Amino acid sequence: MEMNTEKKHTISLLVANQPGVLIRIALVFARRAYNIDSLVVSPSHDEEYSSMTIVASGDKKVLHQILDQLNKLVDIIHASDRTDEDVIHRELALIKITCQSEQRAEVLQLAAALNCKIINVRESTIILEATGTSLELDNVNEVLSPYGMQEMVRTGKVLMTRGQEQTA
Repeated sequence: MEMNTEKKHTISLLVANQPGVLIRIALVFARRAYNIDSLVVSPSHDEEYSSMTIVASGDKKVLHQILDQLNKLVDIIHASDRTDEDVIHRELALIKITCQSEQRAEVLQLAAALNCKIINVRESTIILEATGTSLELDNVNEVLSPYGMQEMVRTGKVLMTRGQEQTA
């Protein structure tokens, strides 16, 4: 017997580049009380279409119903659950750390060890850029938090399938 426990799902979509598409997609999720954790929309290689990556929390049975509804919408070319697939996925984060000069060397050493890029250094703040998987950025957050993290802004997940298969 399969339990319907809530988990994060990663959905890729190829959609028509038309006004109103995003709201129609969001309404499908809202009607099923499915929370969207992050949403990234970008132009595809063909200007008539956009690529979307949605990370949403909820149970798998409801997600299947949502995907069925999304694939019936006129402006959706294709929607797929990529959660358990072997895909390339990355996020980007900008992190602002408030630190005094005596902490700066330690923070910069940690940033280098975490593969962060230094974007800006001021008298009392450092801004870093981190890219990687969601888990890697969670780790960056955990390691740098004790050093006076003022804010962190994350893009949300983008993904691409390996090999010849189209992502959406």
